Amino acid sequence: MAEPVPLPADPMELENLEYRPVRVRGHFDHSKELYLMPRTLVDPAREARAAGQLSSSVQSGAHVVTPFHCSDLGVTILVNRGFVPRKKVNPDTRQKGQIEGDVELTGIVRLAETRKPFVPENNPERNHWHYRDLEAMAKVTGTEPIFIDADFKSTVPGGPIGGQTRVTLRNEHMQYIVTWYGLCAATSYLWAKKFLRGTRGT
Repeated sequence: MAEPVPLPADPMELENLEYRPVRVRGHFDHSKELYLMPRTLVDPAREARAAGQLSSSVQSGAHVVTPFHCSDLGVTILVNRGFVPRKKVNPDTRQKGQIEGDVELTGIVRLAETRKPFVPENNPERNHWHYRDLEAMAKVTGTEPIFIDADFKSTVPGGPIGGQTRVTLRNEHMQYIVTWYGLCAATSYLWAKKFLRGTRGT
């Protein structure tokens, strides 16, 4: 919900900006689209209505990731334009939504992610991507390893539906448990060493 800031050109500056809204201006290169799939549409209103239901019909499709040349920065980044249903993955089926010329949009900074258990490997040859491997995606498209999710306002008729960011905060509970129990054990050991040894000698 923060005010968008200009996108930093240095990928290292983005390390502490995940989920931060940024502004970019430039144009898309639709000839090098990538497809993150399978994906379902992020629709908070629908998800709220479906809460508590045992089953719900969810449409499967892909997120369309497109190189975007930032005219003010002189670099090309990757923009997740949003969700398309499976029957619209082929760009020939959505020519009306292939934006031409310079546009300004707001996006959410996303960092690379590691492959989770049971998630298939990415298949660059078939252009099937299951998780964000920014280095590999940048290599295939000739872009910088910078990735943003376009917001919902970027949606145009016939194009992908923007605003597909799912916020996933890191779960570091185990690290906290190990740290604090470790400190407790070390303190108990030092306490026993200092005081119990003195008691045994008396």
